[in-house]
Amino acid sequence: MSEILEVLFGSKAKTRILRFFLLNSEKEYSVADIAKKNMLATASVRKEIGELKKIKFLVEKTKKGSKYYTLDQDFCFYSELKSLFAKSTASPESKSLSRLKNIGDVKLALVSGIFLNYPKSKVDMVLVANNVSRGKLKSVMSSLEAEIGKEVSFVLMNSDEFKYRLDMLDRFLLDFIEGSHLELIDKIPGLKRFIAGRKKY
Repeated sequence: MSEILEVLFGSKAKTRILRFFLLNSEKEYSVADIAKKNMLATASVRKEIGELKKIKFLVEKTKKGSKYYTLDQDFCFYSELKSLFAKSTASPESKSLSRLKNIGDVKLALVSGIFLNYPKSKVDMVLVANNVSRGKLKSVMSSLEAEIGKEVSFVLMNSDEFKYRLDMLDRFLLDFIEGSHLELIDKIPGLKRFIAGRKKY
């Protein structure tokens, strides 16, 4: 879905910046913040911001000598663009999601929340993995957040903790698996049967 928008809007930088502000419409960001969070070159960010200011998509503010940018919610196509980008973000086809299997011995990866446009979910992702490389996990999450334009909330636990919480019928876990979610990786024996059983109640 992101590739389609990049063709429509002319560049990855513009697509990421549009999505970023539409999904974080209440906040103000400096050029450095925008570049870092979206994994873009500062020069590209300055160029796109200049164009987006011209059409009044962004508003520039100055605080203590520094410039910050925020979305103008009176922009004429605000509602339409927000809907379009929300639909594109609610797609589990993100390239970065496929890299989750490389962070360690991943037993389970479930997504919900922002990936499925399901706001009832308390988190966007549940990960069960052993021997996790924190560096690789951080890299994947940073790429993922740059790709979808919003911070990803996730819960990480090892196999023992997951089994304990499942045996205890942990309310958070039950709410997550009984709600709308998508399975990316499942190497936990009997989990599908357990979930199917819970959904009958």
